[in-house]
Amino acid sequence: MTADDSYGRLDDDDYPAYTMGRAAAMLGTTQGFLRAIGEARLITPLRSEGGHRRYSRYQLRIAARARELVDRGTPIDAACRIIVLEDQLEEAQRINAEHRRAAKSANSKAAA
Repeated sequence: MTADDSYGRLDDDDYPAYTMGRAAAMLGTTQGFLRAIGEARLITPLRSEGGHRRYSRYQLRIAARARELVDRGTPIDAACRIIVLEDQLEEAQRINAEHRRAAKSANSKAAA
């Protein structure tokens, strides 16, 4: 990958552009917090060729959600589980809405 390719990927939410130190600074947290949510499997940072953790913007948004919960007194493991369950619920609601739209469309066509 050339430098030009790397710069083009900076707009990619999934591109692991941030080192652990930079990610912690951006979130106003510690590197230990990032390691803890990684150990809880909320996020899995990619590793550089040298083995250093690298985070994407998407992962930083998830980490920020966890930090908000922890700052309000929720234990890290519980915060991680809450976020996973919220995301699963959102996905289930999206799928249900799609099924309702498809069923409504099918019923409209059958009635016509």
